[in-house]
This record gives sequence, C-alpha cells and structure tokens, in this order.
Amino acid sequence: MDQIPMPSEAERIEIDGLSIRYVRGGSPAGVPLVLLSPWPESIYAYAPSWPYLTGHFSITAIDLPGFGLSDGRADLYSPRAVGEFLQLVTDALGIWKAHAVGPDIGTAALLFAEALHPGTFTSIQVGGGAAAFPLRVTGLLKDFIDAPSLEAFAGADPAEIVSGAVRGIPGYDVPDFVVDDYVASYAGRRFVDSIAYVRRYPEELEELSGLLPDIQTPVQFLAAKNDPYLSLEDPHAVAAALPHARVVELENSHNAWEESPKAYAALIAAWALGGHAVVS
Repeated sequence: MDQIPMPSEAERIEIDGLSIRYVRGGSPAGVPLVLLSPWPESIYAYAPSWPYLTGHFSITAIDLPGFGLSDGRADLYSPRAVGEFLQLVTDALGIWKAHAVGPDIGTAALLFAEALHPGTFTSIQVGGGAAAFPLRVTGLLKDFIDAPSLEAFAGADPAEIVSGAVRGIPGYDVPDFVVDDYVASYAGRRFVDSIAYVRRYPEELEELSGLLPDIQTPVQFLAAKNDPYLSLEDPHAVAAALPHARVVELENSHNAWEESPKAYAALIAAWALGGHAVVS
C-alpha cells in the first residue's frame, strides 16, 4: 500500500500571499478527496489512514493557514475566514467536486465554506471540533477559549505540549517523523498564535448557527464517544439543524483518525463513494 509522501516531498503553493503546504497521492483517476489538517497536528495526522485511501481516491492533504507548516496570518485564525480561504485553495490547486474531510478545527471551517460558497465540495465529513452554539466544549479546549488572553499560554513549551499530546494517543505508535513534523509546525509563537482560532468560537459559531439550515451539502459527523474536549451533544445538535446530515458515533477518544485508521478510512470511503448521495 502507498505511504503518505514524506515531509521532504511536500509541495507548496502561494495563495493570497501565503505559502500553503500540501501533499498529493493516491490514484489520479480516483474520486477527488481533500484532507484538512487537525490541530495541533498537520497533514501527517493522516499517515496511518493514507494507505487505506489511495486505491479509491485522488488525495490532496492540506495544512490550513497557520496550522501545520503553512504560513499563518492574524486575520485567518478564524473558522469563518478559513472557510472563505478554502475556496481560494480549491481554485489554486484545481480541485473540483471533491469530498472534504476536516476533523477538529476543520469542522466549523468546512461548514462555513459550504454556507458561504455552496458547492465548494461535493460532501464533507467532520467531527471532533466545536460547531454548535451555545458552546459545548470541555477540558483544555475550554481553558483555551476562556483564558483572559493568549499571553496566558506564552510560557508554555510548544514542543512539550504537541509531542505529549501525540504520544498519548491510544494505540498509536507514532513515527518519529510525524512527531518531528508536529513539533516543527508549532515552534516558537506558532502554537500560541494558533490558539486564537478556537477563541473565535463563541462569536463565530453563533453566526454559523443561523447559516446551518441553508447548507444543502451532505454532511457526516464522525463523532468520538470518548472525546475529552467535545460533548456528543455538539454534533447531534448541529446535524439536527442541517438539511442533509447524519452522525456516526465512534468508539474512540479525540484522535479517531490515528487511533483507528483503517476503520476511519473505511467510513471516509463508504461516504465519499456513495453514502453521501442518500442522506436526507
């Protein structure tokens, strides 16, 4: 089975003045599939599931602006802004009629993308990231949102936070190159700056709640039952507000894409290869 291209093989493209990192692989004749980086990870979060997807899909994995090793900018640490930016990305990379997978921070961004620019993607799969209003978040994510300012985290060691988080993923013997990529992705101020994204949730998810009923794109939530940051009420509440959505509950904690990569890839394939077309 094909392995994800190594970081040294990743490509870059300039979009709106930013250098955006991405990798491509899979079958050129396959169904277009876009994978968006979770946080505080990168496109290499998909290293375990990549081999199970390459036979069916033409894959483009993208580090969102300010995440992974893509350039960031203050105005883009926002789900709404990233949702807008995704249309620029698909245009620049020539991605048409793709299915998009965006766990974690990609959840709200993809919902905004389809609310603001309907049809950017054929369908979306999300989960593990806040999208409901009022907020239903817990643990460290709540601490990030409720802190008086970003400077409350300025003294933290990003390498310790990031490597500790990935080393603690149940059942995942994480390759060193993946840990190294995550640590490099959030070195210096990058981790602290990236927290600004989730601190926009209270304001922007309230706006998103008013847009949900008009999103016609099929949406599937892959919702982990044991997520320490997000209640299962969140995806169920958002799905109930969408015209074409379903929730699949997973026997996982937060990082389902790394904990159960084969099963996660099977859910992606079943949805993108036909399941999305029958969601009412």
